[in-house]
Amino acid sequence: MRYIRSLATGVMLGSMGAVVASFGGCSSQEQKQETQNKFLVIEQLSNGKYVVVEEIPTQGPNRAIIRERQPDGTVKERLMSEDELRKLAQQEYERVKNGTSETLQEGGGEGMGLAGTILAVAAGSLLGNMIANSLFSNPNFRHKAQSVNRSAYARSKTGSLSKKSTSTKKSFFGGSSKSSSYGKTSFFGG
Repeated sequence: MRYIRSLATGVMLGSMGAVVASFGGCSSQEQKQETQNKFLVIEQLSNGKYVVVEEIPTQGPNRAIIRERQPDGTVKERLMSEDELRKLAQQEYERVKNGTSETLQEGGGEGMGLAGTILAVAAGSLLGNMIANSLFSNPNFRHKAQSVNRSAYARSKTGSLSKKSTSTKKSFFGGSSKSSSYGKTSFFGG
């Protein structure tokens, strides 16, 4: 009987270890996703600042399409390579270290400069995890990074449901029912 009890305890502890190990695998997977290379579409706003409108994880190198407004109102697209992105991100990171980066300032309007936008969205994949972690420990940087990323991918990472309202409706037969409406984040651009 003791043998069966100790065997059952061993099986239970082994199972718990497997569950804990699988959770450890999840967190390393999340960290891998955080530093995964990205294909970005960055758009210039009418105020001259930039926001990310599309963010797609990619197996290839980091790269971005930059949509910029021309003086005549047309939009011109250009492709930036990983080297160009890394150079801009490094320049903005130097401004962060000097305390002059707009990514650290409170408030402000919508969007940021191109280098700040790139650093805010792709610091981990361009400059490494240690730098990204140090940047995201600053609440102003974290807020700015969230405000410049309009992509569905970013919204899906922050949560897909947000409670909007609760209302009571009268039914045709005189009863009432409570209903809640939820805002859903679409994974495909909506």
